[in-house]
This record gives sequence, structure tokens and C-alpha cells, in this order.
Amino acid sequence: MSSMAPHNFSWVDQGKVAALALPRYPAEYQFLLDNGVKHLVSLTERRPPNHDSCPGLTQHHLKITDFTPPSPAQIDKFLSVVEEANAKGEGVAVHCMHGHGRTGTMLACYLIKTRKLSGIDAITEIRRLRPGSIETHEQEKAVVQFYQRTK
Repeated sequence: MSSMAPHNFSWVDQGKVAALALPRYPAEYQFLLDNGVKHLVSLTERRPPNHDSCPGLTQHHLKITDFTPPSPAQIDKFLSVVEEANAKGEGVAVHCMHGHGRTGTMLACYLIKTRKLSGIDAITEIRRLRPGSIETHEQEKAVVQFYQRTK
């Protein structure tokens, strides 16, 4: 099967954590597999189209309503998926609708955990890597609260 880069795809931590907009086509799932991504974390209310077209890709579904922040439990779940996958040398990709708000919030928490950044620094860095990330004050607050919780 041919592969095609999903919209707004980029690595945040090469080989470990990537982000993208909602995948729609089998070729996009194949692209993820071809590039070392073995786990796809969906943050959308519904699972993405054709999500079952690529059996080699393990799917994780954390439902977060658009423009709202993930709960502390959802952040912890995402980070444990990443940790377990990365420990086996497997990459993880995360998406919401456009790969900005909910996705950026999770990615900033990942940077806090792995790079020991502060909440504000993590938000700044994700916005530098992926312009448009973290769209609402509530999402910013979730990142800062995660930082305070991990200190």
C-alpha cells in the first residue's frame, strides 16, 4: 500500500512522539507505520475514519470534547502510553481534529515530563514547533496545573 503524510504531521521528539491532524485515509495510517509509529492516540470524540485499515497500528482513544482540556487522568494515560511504547522503541502519534488544541496540550505535558520544562516554557516550545498549538486559556491552564502536579 502506498503511504501519504497526514495533514499537519511532525515529530515533536524524533522517533518517539509525533502529532498530526485527523487521519482519514488508509495511506495516512500506512505512513505512520512506515515511519516507526506503532501507536495512534485519538483525542477526538469519535474514532477517525478508516481507523481499522491498518492492523499493525495500535489505537488508543481518549475522548476530549473540542476546545476543552484533557483531564489529569487523560494526561497521565497519554504519557503512560508514550512511556510504554518508547521503552520498546515504538513511536506514538497523537491527533485531535486539526492537531492544535487538544494535541498541543498533551504534547506540552510530554515536554514537561521528559525535558523538565515549566508549564509556560512547554507551551512556548510546542507553539514554536507546531504553530497554532494550545488554543484556549483552559488548555493553557491544564498544562500549568500538570506542571504544578509533577513538581
